Amino acid sequence: MEFPQWQPLYQQILADFAYSAADDEKAALLLAKLCRSKKIPDLNLLRVSEATVCGCGPNLEEEVAAYGLPGTVLAADGAVARLKQKVDFIVTDLDGSLAEQLAANADGAVAVIHAHGDNLPLLQKYVPQFRGPVVPTVQCQPPPGTFNFGGFTDGDRAVLLAQTLGAQKIHLRGFDFNQPYPKAGKDLAVKKKKLQWAQKIITQIPAVSFP
Repeated sequence: MEFPQWQPLYQQILADFAYSAADDEKAALLLAKLCRSKKIPDLNLLRVSEATVCGCGPNLEEEVAAYGLPGTVLAADGAVARLKQKVDFIVTDLDGSLAEQLAANADGAVAVIHAHGDNLPLLQKYVPQFRGPVVPTVQCQPPPGTFNFGGFTDGDRAVLLAQTLGAQKIHLRGFDFNQPYPKAGKDLAVKKKKLQWAQKIITQIPAVSFP
């Protein structure tokens, strides 16, 4: 998804959550600055035909055991710590399981690090610690050196990334749009509202299949 396609949804999300576009832009500029010295891979060399996207729903382990992880594996944030297998991409806004994400990135997984208005301190603290390949992504119009593939939560951003990389089959594991995985300090009601947006975005993608 290119930014002009994403922008109408983005404007709706800003209004729905009373988020600040200016804060998103500030975070985007910070991420671009922090990634200037990073190893940013050529996305044209990372094309995939089939992918599995792992979310952080309570059903993750059960679905992985039952259906496996075919194709390229993209893990959304906290799913990295819960998977026993090596992942290919980490899609994260840096709000959980950083030790495991940093280790996976050092082992070769591409860290797709996302900037938004609420995570400037996390960007400042953790982006310098990623030693492997990094793809910086943003919510707003992407400044030079960053990308916007669309998406709101780590999970649906991972699905849209798989689509951008050319996946014709995208399998979901650990997606539960009604029962968010609890995180310390996170409001479950807000998380449920975010998951409603994630569901709306994901169900528009023809390549996606649920278990």
